[in-house]
Amino acid sequence: MAFTDSWLVSSIEGVIGREGVDALKPAEGQPDASLWAAATGKGVLTDDQILAAASQRFRIPIADLLNISASKAREGLPETVARRFGVVPLRVTDSVLEVATASPFDLEAEKMLAFATGREVRMLLAAPARIADKLEEIYRPENVVENILSGIREDHEVTQIEEAVEESDLLATTEEASARPVVRLVDAILSEGILARASDIHIEPSEGGVVVRYRIDGVLVQKMKIPRSAGVPLISRIKIISSLDIADRLRPQDGRARMAVNGQPVDLRVSTLPASLGEKVVIRILNAQATALDLDALGLYPEETTALKALLDNKDGIILVTGPTGSGKTTTLYSAIRFVQDEGVNIVTVEDPVEYRLSNNIVQVQVNPKAGLTFASALRSILRQDPDVVLVGEIRDIETAQIAVQASLTGHLVLSTLHTNDAPNAVTRLMDMGLEGFKIASALRGVVAQRLMRRLCPTCREVSTDPVPEKLRKHIPSGAKLNRAVGCPECAMTGYRGRFSIVEVLAMTPELERRIGAGAPPDQLAEAAKLGGMKNLWDSGLRHVLDGHSSIEELLRVVDVPTTLPPVSRPSAAAPASGAVVEPPATASPAAPATDVAMSFDLVHPEGTAAEPSRRGAGAKILLVDDEDQLRRLLKDLLEREGYEVVEARDGAEALEQVDRHGPDVMLLDLNLPGMDGYSVLAHVRSRPATETLPIVVLTAKGDEDNEVRVLQAGADDFLTKPFRARALYARLEKIMARRKA
Repeated sequence: MAFTDSWLVSSIEGVIGREGVDALKPAEGQPDASLWAAATGKGVLTDDQILAAASQRFRIPIADLLNISASKAREGLPETVARRFGVVPLRVTDSVLEVATASPFDLEAEKMLAFATGREVRMLLAAPARIADKLEEIYRPENVVENILSGIREDHEVTQIEEAVEESDLLATTEEASARPVVRLVDAILSEGILARASDIHIEPSEGGVVVRYRIDGVLVQKMKIPRSAGVPLISRIKIISSLDIADRLRPQDGRARMAVNGQPVDLRVSTLPASLGEKVVIRILNAQATALDLDALGLYPEETTALKALLDNKDGIILVTGPTGSGKTTTLYSAIRFVQDEGVNIVTVEDPVEYRLSNNIVQVQVNPKAGLTFASALRSILRQDPDVVLVGEIRDIETAQIAVQASLTGHLVLSTLHTNDAPNAVTRLMDMGLEGFKIASALRGVVAQRLMRRLCPTCREVSTDPVPEKLRKHIPSGAKLNRAVGCPECAMTGYRGRFSIVEVLAMTPELERRIGAGAPPDQLAEAAKLGGMKNLWDSGLRHVLDGHSSIEELLRVVDVPTTLPPVSRPSAAAPASGAVVEPPATASPAAPATDVAMSFDLVHPEGTAAEPSRRGAGAKILLVDDEDQLRRLLKDLLEREGYEVVEARDGAEALEQVDRHGPDVMLLDLNLPGMDGYSVLAHVRSRPATETLPIVVLTAKGDEDNEVRVLQAGADDFLTKPFRARALYARLEKIMARRKA
C-alpha cells in the first residue's frame, strides 16, 4: 500500500486520472505517505477539490468548520481524544456526536469516540490542514492570532494613505492596538476582504470572541473567529486608522480611511455601534478600481439600458433611484453621472458620505450636519453655483424634497435616491413627506427601482432537475431550462460569482401625470405604468433566471412572488351609448383595478356618431396573447361582446400550444411576454407550414417606428400601439376576416 489514506484513490482518480495518482506515490523504499497531503503539497489539487470529489463519490457531507462554538466543543470532547483521532467536534446532543474528520472510514476511531462519549458518532468530511487549525483555535485560543497570520498569504502590500488631518488626531493610540501582531492582523483582514471581492467586512462581538464576516456578492460569509483578548485591540486599531476616538465606546461613530493594497488605493467607510457584548464595526469597501461606473456594465438587458438612457436625455426634472440599502443605488447614480458628463456640463453632487471620488470637472460636496451643512442647506447653496446636473445622495425630508423639486422645475436635472420597495411607491413616499401631487407630476421624469442578484458561477453551474415549486408554475413556461448553483473553488464553493442589477423603469406618461396629480394610490400608478410598458422587478429577475444567468432560489431571495390579481368585473353586455365611456359596474369601487384598465382603452365614440351594431365577429376564433391578466380579461370581454370566440394565452410557450390545440382565425399578440417573447412567437408561427398564413395583429406599448418596421418585416399583418381605440381594432379585425374568407 503506497498511501495511508488509500480510500481516497478512487475519488482522486476521477479528477486527475490513474497516471496522476501514480505520480504522487512515494518512491520505492520510502514509508507510506498521505495521498491528500501529496496532492495538495505538490499543487495538483486543492482541499476544496478533494472534498468535493470525495463527498460526491461516497455521499459524505462536508463539514462546516466556521460556525462552531469553542466552549461547547471543549465540553463535548476532551482535547486529548480530539487530537488523538484528528477530529473536530461539530455538534453534541444527548444522543449524537458529529465530528469533522479526514478519515471517515476509520472504524476504530468511530468505536473509541462512541465509547468515550456514550453517543452515536456521525462522521463529516474536512481537510486535514483545516482540522489542525481548528483544533488549535478551539483548544489553544491564546495562539490563534499567530496561527491566523501564519496561514495568510503575505504576497500583498498594505499601506495607509495619509489624509490631510490635524496631527493631534493621529495621537489617539494605545500600546495594545499598535502591537505588531494586531497591525498585521488588521492588514490581513482588509487585504483578504478586498481580494475576495467583499463589499463589507463585519467585525462582531460574540460570547466566544470576535467574529469576522465578509459580505461577498450580497451574502455574509464567516471567515474567522478571534479570541476576545485579541478582538478588542483589533477594533481599536481599526478606529485609529479611521480617525475615531478609541476611548469612546458608548456612542456610535463614523469615519473613513484610505488604504493601498498592492499599490491600488481603496476607500474604507467605517461605522461603529455599541452592543451588549462590545463594539460592532462594519467596514464598507469602496474600491473604485473594481467597480465599473458605466451603465452598460450594470448587467441590464439592452432595452432596460435604453429606457434608463432615455430618462437621462432629459435636460430638467427629477430622476429617482429606489431600493433598500446595498441594492446598488449609488453605483447606478454614479454611472448615470458618467453618462451625462460632458465638458460643457456643470455637475455638482451633495452626498453623505462621498463614496467614490469622481474626477473630470465633477464637484462633490460632503454633508456635515455638525457644521450646519445638511442636504437642504448644501442643495440651496449649490443652486447658486449655476449647475446643470445635481446629484443629491438621498431625499430624506420635506425641505430637501421641496428644494429638489424647485430646482427641477427651474431647468436643472436632479438625480437622487429614495428608500422604497418599488418605483410606484416612490411617488407615495414623496407625498407622505408633504409634497403636492401636481408638483410631483410636473417635476418627476422617471423612477428606477433596482435590486442586485447573484450571477451563477459559469464554471460549475448545471441544469436543475428539481421540480418547479407550485407557486411558481404559472410564472415559468413548461419545459423551461433552469440552472442551479453547485459550488467549486472558482466561486469559493458558493455557486455564485459576481452580481448584476434587475430593474423596473417607470417613465412618465400623460396618464401617469394625471393620476399622480389626482393623488392616485400606488396600485393604480403601477397599473398605468405597466400599460405604458414598464416591467416590474419580478419580470426582470425571472427573465435572467430563464436565460440561465441566475437561479430560482436567488430570485426568491431578492424579490417576492407577485400576488395573483383579483378578477375584473365585466362591463355591461349592452353597447355604450354615443359619447359614453365603458365603465365598470356601479358596485365596483372607484379605485378598483377594472377602472384603471378601462382607462388604457380609448373607447369614446367620436362626437355625432353612434355605436356600430355589435356581433361583428360571427363566431370567428381569436387567440389573445398578453401577460397582463386584467388587460387580457377586459379585452376578452370586449371581443366576446362583438361575437368573437376568444382563446387566451399569457406567455409565448402557451400561445404556441393554443395555436395547435384550437386553430384560431386570428392572433392578437403582445410583444413583452415572460419567457418566449412576442418576436419569438411570431418567428415560430411563420416558420411552420400549418400556421404560416395565420393572421397576426401585434398589440404593444413599444410604438416606435423601428419596432413597427421590425414586426411587419417579421410577418405580422398589422400593428397597434397601446392605448388604442376599440373601434379601430374592430375595423382591423373585420378587414382581416374578410380577406381571410376571400
